[in-house]
Amino acid sequence: MNKNYYAVLMAGGVGSRFWPISTTENPKQFHDMLGSGQTLIQKTFQRLNTFVPTENILILTNERYNDLVLEQLPLVKQEQVVLEPAMRNTAPCILYAALKIQKMNPDGVMIVAPSDHWIEDEKAFAKDVIDCFDKCQKEEVLCTLGIVPTFPNTGFGYIEFEKESTSTLKKVHQFREKPDYETAKEFMDQGNFLWNAGIFIWSVKTIVKAFHNYQPLQYELFHSGMADYNTPREQDFIKSNYPKAENISIDYAILEQSKSIYVRPATFDWNDLGTWGSLYDKLKKDEDNNAVVNSMIISQDAHGNMIRSPKKKVVVVDGLDNYIIVDKEEVLLIYPKSKEQDIKQVLAKVKEKFGDKYA
Repeated sequence: MNKNYYAVLMAGGVGSRFWPISTTENPKQFHDMLGSGQTLIQKTFQRLNTFVPTENILILTNERYNDLVLEQLPLVKQEQVVLEPAMRNTAPCILYAALKIQKMNPDGVMIVAPSDHWIEDEKAFAKDVIDCFDKCQKEEVLCTLGIVPTFPNTGFGYIEFEKESTSTLKKVHQFREKPDYETAKEFMDQGNFLWNAGIFIWSVKTIVKAFHNYQPLQYELFHSGMADYNTPREQDFIKSNYPKAENISIDYAILEQSKSIYVRPATFDWNDLGTWGSLYDKLKKDEDNNAVVNSMIISQDAHGNMIRSPKKKVVVVDGLDNYIIVDKEEVLLIYPKSKEQDIKQVLAKVKEKFGDKYA
């Protein structure tokens, strides 16, 4: 296995659209959402570990999830868990991880990947990433994986690449915000737009240099801790300085400013598992088109539902179509699939009326 390959798993999000299973204390990446016997973070770690050495995988997460990470990933040592003492979006934590890796190995190339995505063809995923690693080792470029759109999705940002690009890795023309439906249809028709999956690949030298050029204040703040990284002093430095970092995404901080970004259209199936509906799409269905996780179900005149309960719980459903039905110890959610984007607002109301313990 190549010792210069590194991976950074982003595992700090809350996944509030998967409430009530995903909560602030125990978010979706630490759950077996698919009923496969493995949590999403376990599946992601295993996928990366086929080509990245175990000791070269860092887990970026919030302090409150430290114990969950160590419990679910027994191969990971405490020093591989990079803890954020404050929520500051993706740019600060990526720079922090890149500087830690640069100190360990100046020749390192790294993939930054969310810990909660669904990818079926793991060999194709590994090949795509290694293609990008190869380019990043030879050239001073930033790479990303883009997903070939299958419908005009308004929930993702898009990557527009230069049409004349004939190679596997295509020069990025620009990143585009989440579009409205008509714009998304235009993107599909043009044929040179990909969904932005938030999977990035670069050498540590190139990404650190990009921060130096485009985010000098962030760079100065985090670079001033180089002597402390990977030592017992690191935690004190980060506790004092991390909260001073600007709250900014890697897209705004670096990707929208860099002139040397390439995208590889993914050769694997992908789903961001962002909502109950996206999970429903990926699960096997019964004869009434219901997707069932854990439950023992009796259904009558019930179609197209997403049903999840504790293991071996009997669930009886009659006369419901296209609903999300999620049963958890203290919360029962019965909600139309068509309104799944509103679950965040529902969660806010639950917090307001009944307190944080249900959120």
